Amino acid sequence: MSRVAVVLSGCGVYDGAEINEAVLSLLCLEQQGASYQCFAPDIEQMHVINHLTGEPAEGETRNVLVEAARIARGNVLDLGAARVEDFDALLVPGGFGAAKNLCNFAVAGAEMTIDDDFLALARGFHAAGKPIGLICIAPVMAAAITGEGTRCTIGNDPDTAAAIAAMGGEHLECPVSEARVDSEKKMVTTPAYMLAGSVSEAYSGIGECVREVLALA
Repeated sequence: MSRVAVVLSGCGVYDGAEINEAVLSLLCLEQQGASYQCFAPDIEQMHVINHLTGEPAEGETRNVLVEAARIARGNVLDLGAARVEDFDALLVPGGFGAAKNLCNFAVAGAEMTIDDDFLALARGFHAAGKPIGLICIAPVMAAAITGEGTRCTIGNDPDTAAAIAAMGGEHLECPVSEARVDSEKKMVTTPAYMLAGSVSEAYSGIGECVREVLALA
């Protein structure tokens, strides 16, 4: 049985992990016979968004690890405790948290920086020849993890695709129901809610992403 490290970036599409993507990722892993452990960085969120209004919640702060525990029903560990040797693959659901808390792409674009612990872990998986799956907006980090020329997808958004190219990646267009695989880099990506208009659409592509990741493990 493959064992997968799943990195969450909080809880909630606008400032953390996209909840549907996170839950669907765990469901697909279980359905395809893999086990998993969730991790999240023990850091403050970039900011807090009121998910009813879409506006920043002034004066409010939240911790990414504590928020991720909502999705994982408490079964989540500090990202710093993750060890490459304990797992066969890495999977990262999207949501703005991937672009605000795991990195700062949401504000810095192609000049982004990535959380040190997450980058070290992801590069460790790559160095060990273990596959990585990035979902939704998370593929903006692909080239920084697995090197220049990494082939990946966020769907078909031209501005994000241009930023990926500026950071050394090669963007491949992809429908919501599919995933794109860079076999050499062992990088698998899928658009999910970059394109999905429903839970079932997101599920179709995430299922493909998980299947391809496990096939490479």
